[in-house]
Amino acid sequence: MDVTTLSAAEIARKIKKKDLSASEVAKSFLQKTKSTNPKLNAYLCVREEIVLRSAKELDDRIAKGESAGDLAGVPIAIKDNICVQKTKTTCSSKILENFVAPYDATVIRKLKQAGALLIGKTNLDEFAMGSSTENSAFGVTKNPWDTSRVPGGSSGGSASAVAARLAPLALGSDTGGSIRQPASFCGIVGLKPTYGRVSRFGLVAFASSLDQIGPFSINAEDSALLLKVISGKDPLDSTSSDRPVPDYPVELKKPLSGLKIGLPKEYFVKELDETINDKIRDAVRIYEKLGAQVKDISLPHTAYAVAVYYILAPSEASANLARYDGVRYGHRSREAANLIEMYEKSRDEGFGPEVKRRIMLGTYSLSSGYYDAYYSKAQKVRTIIREEFNQAFKEVDAILTPTVPTPAFKIGEKSSDPLQMYLSDIFTISCNLAGIPGISVPCGFTKESLPVGFQILGKPFDESTLLSMTYHYQSQTSWHERIPSVK
Repeated sequence: MDVTTLSAAEIARKIKKKDLSASEVAKSFLQKTKSTNPKLNAYLCVREEIVLRSAKELDDRIAKGESAGDLAGVPIAIKDNICVQKTKTTCSSKILENFVAPYDATVIRKLKQAGALLIGKTNLDEFAMGSSTENSAFGVTKNPWDTSRVPGGSSGGSASAVAARLAPLALGSDTGGSIRQPASFCGIVGLKPTYGRVSRFGLVAFASSLDQIGPFSINAEDSALLLKVISGKDPLDSTSSDRPVPDYPVELKKPLSGLKIGLPKEYFVKELDETINDKIRDAVRIYEKLGAQVKDISLPHTAYAVAVYYILAPSEASANLARYDGVRYGHRSREAANLIEMYEKSRDEGFGPEVKRRIMLGTYSLSSGYYDAYYSKAQKVRTIIREEFNQAFKEVDAILTPTVPTPAFKIGEKSSDPLQMYLSDIFTISCNLAGIPGISVPCGFTKESLPVGFQILGKPFDESTLLSMTYHYQSQTSWHERIPSVK
């Protein structure tokens, strides 16, 4: 039996029944990572000694009859903008190259309590700013289905690791599509929870009103299991919600009969890749067969989402990244002659081109004379977009769309054209602006054997419906069971 092909839920069950030991699982994934990661650059660091020690401790506790957590012995990859105590947290940036986190993020603390094995930290676009994981200071991550192509971004390392079965689960962060877009490119499930469902304490901030931590997995059951563990109110994050956390795994099988699904015409544009359109229409027919009702709807302000996002997100980033000044932590220039030069040179040497571009965009939008013209107006349009979703959800229970307009593109194909890169997130950004949950589900492959995914958007805090829809779709299809052969 190849342990690395098992789902997270299967691994946890077998460990609790003592059919498998946590040490066996850890060794299997570490061995596969050692042979495969050099081809992908999905992991920036692998915590081999810590993982083996944690697995042995878990086996000892289970042998003594002690209860094991929901994720007992399940390896999890962690995006390297989430703090793990005594482990480097670099955000794939030279400015944080040697920063070791002094504390655990809330999601990490919860994972440890659930018995998960934190196998390593994964690559990302620097400070989560990008759609391809080409903006990392530590090299490009590759798509396991075709290593000449990107895995998406910014959580490309986490998506690549799960798709290649270097971990059955991973955490990413999603500010404008950074979980769902790479999930689609890599043929796995990627869920962005409702804003506030999961604590952001210990997540290095990009755009604080948009960021959200969420799971990557092979299937709906694993996503439900992980989301249940990491969700809930956190006194360390004032934006986290105190709404009760449903038992997501239990609610997976609720029937879809009578469920109303909306198809927004603004997402099915002529520029949409023909194969993606066909695969999504196939998925719609499966939902109709399962008893769901499908109707056309309109979200007319979708066209403004990219423009709004690229004012608001860089504005928040310019404020959040002001803390990297070479004084308290992170890179400090050795060439500076005075304090001002130290600030300037430390930031110039530490930040990459895309981060600098967004800091400048944001600073400009917030500057005197332009605040009302750009930032203030963008906030008003964001409110309109959110209200459009509220109105749509009075007619339908969920909204089904493409996740991305094209399959995974070639490494370097869009690097010289930032606007084309930004448009990769055209279908995912509205979800973050509105603060609602969204999930990407694998639904087939192109003629070039590249994965295709569709996106489901739900009502605030209704992740249960998204996960149930994913579960039922996957019960009728086998796309999620395919494993890439990394060459």
